[in-house]
Amino acid sequence: MIARVMRITRPILPALFLAALSGCQLLPSGGERDDRRLPPTIDRSPAASASVPSQQCFAQLSATGASYTPLPNRFDAPGCTQVDAVSLTGLQGDASRFAIGNLGPVTCETASTFAGWARYGVDRAARIHLGASLARIETFGSYSCRNVAGSTRRSAHARAEAIDVAAFVLEDGRRIRVDGDWDDGTAAEREFLRVVRESACKRFGTVLSPDYDAAHADHLHLEVGGGSFCR
Repeated sequence: MIARVMRITRPILPALFLAALSGCQLLPSGGERDDRRLPPTIDRSPAASASVPSQQCFAQLSATGASYTPLPNRFDAPGCTQVDAVSLTGLQGDASRFAIGNLGPVTCETASTFAGWARYGVDRAARIHLGASLARIETFGSYSCRNVAGSTRRSAHARAEAIDVAAFVLEDGRRIRVDGDWDDGTAAEREFLRVVRESACKRFGTVLSPDYDAAHADHLHLEVGGGSFCR
């Protein structure tokens, strides 16, 4: 019985050995690897095994009082990645916590920048200009594997480095929307929205508002990065 097994498996061993050396996968005879049919590549390493800069970012995010969960690294398509990303579910204000609606994966750097803006640029502005604390930030999402509209260049959303903010809900129940209140809200609401935009411009590399173009008439596009563009 043992001899029979050896005769069957021996021809397979060289092929397995060569495949291991080359780093290739064994494919069906006559077939070619079609990357379009493969699932996203996922690095399931925990945050503890991340690089030193990444661990420092997670520590900084934790220090803000944010509620978050580190996510596995993903490489969905050329230019579409989620590296050192987190699921951000809650943020800390000066005196209370507030929620985030409809937010998808964001990089740790984006989350940390967003946390600082929400506390110092939004919550405080809400209390000063509107007389009530922030309760929730509503978004149109974050990560999306897509190009910048009208171009072949990948959007910052494709790297989980951008957030589209749609509205702010206050503790007294008021909902301040970018769509509508930017131009048609009360004087205090219009001032509040412009203050939070200017605050975002001090923290994010690119900030786009209804003043930029019609595509941003209903949200604030907040994007980390080395650039500096505020409109």
